[in-house]
Amino acid sequence: DGLYLSSRLVRAGYRVVGVSRNTKERNVRELPVLDKHENVNLRHLDAQDSLKLNALFDEWKPVEIYNLAGESSVAESFKNPMYAVNSNIKITLNCLEYIRTRSPDIKFFNASSSECFGNQGGVPASETTPFCPISPYAVGKACAYSLTKTYREVYGMFACSAIMFNHESRFRGSQFVSQKIVSGARLISEKRISQLELGNLNIERDWGWAPEYVDGIFRIMQHGIADDFVLATGESNKLLTFVDAAFRYYGLNWKNWVISTDQYFRPADIEKNCGNPSKARRELGWVAKYRISDIVKDMAGDLAEPVI
Repeated sequence: DGLYLSSRLVRAGYRVVGVSRNTKERNVRELPVLDKHENVNLRHLDAQDSLKLNALFDEWKPVEIYNLAGESSVAESFKNPMYAVNSNIKITLNCLEYIRTRSPDIKFFNASSSECFGNQGGVPASETTPFCPISPYAVGKACAYSLTKTYREVYGMFACSAIMFNHESRFRGSQFVSQKIVSGARLISEKRISQLELGNLNIERDWGWAPEYVDGIFRIMQHGIADDFVLATGESNKLLTFVDAAFRYYGLNWKNWVISTDQYFRPADIEKNCGNPSKARRELGWVAKYRISDIVKDMAGDLAEPVI
């Protein structure tokens, strides 16, 4: 998301400072608009360190802060719950406290997650759906969301969140199941591996395309009133559908190559999630148009670089 957001902001005339614990300039430079761009500056910094983060803000004097940081993997959060919860909460608080105490006119965006809703009971989740997190990742994200809302309502700050459902792109990390599926199908087609092991193939997710969701983030921050929005396609598909689409792309029948094993089942998992993006459509004019087949093409490197 950070890569595409930087690209979107640069095209809008912003000067962007990107922060990462492990800055990988090679990945950033894969986006043509950022290639050696004078208005993109990358910094190696752990945003949990408030002193270093405050120093960076003092140096650059931002007008907007986009918080996409913290542990981003649900699976990893079960292995290290303390880090998953603390990183999401502390980084959000560091940003909000800087704005509250030093520069209250800064606009703040927080990336929240559909995982906060937990099991929805088959009802598409909207901005008024109660949170019921069932993973350490979701607990941290739910708290960060509540902090952002509290600072908006108590201190009058322009602070908002996007509750984003699953969104993928070619930059998705290898530890995520979507990338594992597409990469696995490619490797099998190249006869480099003989099978792909996955977890529960029957879970259902609302899958969208990251560049469109980044456009939603941009629209939220340009909205006249600070508010929270669900970003989703409004459609839910089984993981099996994603698997089938990826293997079909490479001319393969997934049934011959994929096995489901308990090793990759999570201690607790959402059976089905789906978002209701009607508020974003109504107030922001935002609609997610890309679906699973488009996402697979992008992750396989067969979709043109997006221009948002």
